[in-house]
Amino acid sequence: MSEGREDRYILEAREVDFSYYDGLVIKSVSLGLKKGDIVGLIGPNGSGKTTLLRLLSGFLPPKSGSVCLSGRDLGQMSRREIARLIAVVPQELEMLFSFSVWEMVMMGRTPHAPRLLGARRGDREVVERVMERVGIQYLAQRPFQELSGGERQKVIVAMALAQEPDILLLDEPTVHLDINHQVEVLELLRRLNRESGLTVLATMHDLNLAALYFDNLVLLNEGEIVSHGTPEEVLQEANIRRVFEASVEIQKHPTLGVPHMVILPPPR
Repeated sequence: MSEGREDRYILEAREVDFSYYDGLVIKSVSLGLKKGDIVGLIGPNGSGKTTLLRLLSGFLPPKSGSVCLSGRDLGQMSRREIARLIAVVPQELEMLFSFSVWEMVMMGRTPHAPRLLGARRGDREVVERVMERVGIQYLAQRPFQELSGGERQKVIVAMALAQEPDILLLDEPTVHLDINHQVEVLELLRRLNRESGLTVLATMHDLNLAALYFDNLVLLNEGEIVSHGTPEEVLQEANIRRVFEASVEIQKHPTLGVPHMVILPPPR
């Protein structure tokens, strides 16, 4: 490992293997994120995307290899330390009790708050700033459980941002959302990345949206990285045919020029 490598990557998986039972789910994966990266993690269902995200966030320990945050092995860090630097947005967040949007976002301050002392003035200021940035301040007193899917997702993102992380990891942030809310959430992530240098890694199901909003893509299949690079480099017809077992024609987006896939149905 070269001496400058730890400075190059803010978050890095090094030859990581992981298995739940007898078979490897993640197989010798090496992946590095630099500060300010915005990366989409794509692949078919069951390819290991969510598992890799959990490994990168420290929720799962690798069977072999290591995951390092600014050069430190996550296995040697406390959850509180990790949560000050990495925030995770899950696919779904079910709450057993009724919390207001304000209370939900305030929960994001937990890694920074002194134990048993409750919210401080500085915490409240962070929450107010984050809610305004995400555009949900008007929802502050609304019960979280009564919100629409798009509103909930924005609240969960705000809750993660209240941690003031360097890295934001998201698992299918557009799942179950209609196209308008998908675009709103992805526009928000891209704006946060561009304005504050927030490092973003998100698993994505829609390949065309991934090409539109992420500078780089990682294509995962059966626990292994098949391709890693720009959308033009990764979204090749041969890669899609091999990994997704689907026939597509790669065209250029009419205004942005990024790859745009058209599905080709089988001959009738």
